[in-house]
Amino acid sequence: MPQTGARGAGVLAGLVAALAFSTSGPVVKPLLLAGWSPGAAIGVRLTVGAVLLAGPALLALRGRWSLLAHEWRTVVGFGLLGVAGASTMYFLAVDRLPVAVALLVEYTGPLLLVALGWARSRRAPSRTTLVGAALATGGLVLVLDVTGSLDLDPVGLLFALGAAVGNAAYFAITARPTALPPVTLAGAGMVVGAAAVGVVAAVGVLPVEAPDVRVAFLGAQVHWLVPLLVVGAVPTAFAYGVSAVSVRLLGERVASFLALSEVLFAVLLAWVLIGEAPLPVQLVGAGLVVAGVAAVRRGADRDVLTGAAPAPGGAAGGDGRDAPADRAPVHATRPTHARG
Repeated sequence: MPQTGARGAGVLAGLVAALAFSTSGPVVKPLLLAGWSPGAAIGVRLTVGAVLLAGPALLALRGRWSLLAHEWRTVVGFGLLGVAGASTMYFLAVDRLPVAVALLVEYTGPLLLVALGWARSRRAPSRTTLVGAALATGGLVLVLDVTGSLDLDPVGLLFALGAAVGNAAYFAITARPTALPPVTLAGAGMVVGAAAVGVVAAVGVLPVEAPDVRVAFLGAQVHWLVPLLVVGAVPTAFAYGVSAVSVRLLGERVASFLALSEVLFAVLLAWVLIGEAPLPVQLVGAGLVVAGVAAVRRGADRDVLTGAAPAPGGAAGGDGRDAPADRAPVHATRPTHARG
């Protein structure tokens, strides 16, 4: 695929994934309020996601089982940190915090990538990248309208910070050069994540409470299975699969900042579905987020050319610079053309 076409496809995939991801918090929150524990909800979510991704993942693998054996570290890391870690911490945070606040803290993950890349390389990112990061962060504060006086649960904030670490790990791991098709990585990681949550729940570290209740969903009272099936299908199986494609095409720094649009979609969904119109300050924030994402994308391209501050674990070339996987050098140990 030509470079421009790959970039365009990556941006489109990232936006679609962000829209799908944005449904997670609003759909699962009523379930948690009805008595379900975060552990039970995330366990069902990942199990449903793993089942739905199994078919596409196996089709993309096309019988090349040796790839899974060769890439087991990537699969396990993705499943433990990017799937189980990020999702569980986010649900634990949503159980104690407003969805908007939990999202804001989780999406400091991209800033962690830039900061960690800066610390490891001892070379500052381009000024454009830094300005974009500042704009995106400031815009999120306005979009989420968290500048008022809020009594925030400190434990919930710690869980949200844990989700931010998982968020950063997700983008760093999925951007690494690998012969695994993106949907196969997502599917295999989902199996690892579901198994990990099951083990943690079985030993009692993660409480599991799943009462037989009816919950609010799209203006109606429905069986608890309905929102869980939606969460397992849309913001899990579908979103993880499409997002993995986006990260592979764009690189983790650009894709992670593009994923900030999830918060904008969450605001729009609240407006359309439950009549919560965005405030003027939130519209200003939306503009800042878009400007910030554009600046970071431009800055990432400049960093590739100058060698500034490669993001850790990214789709790096032989000299360690951050680059989309489709531009990795030919001597990379794992071919980048086998994407399924």
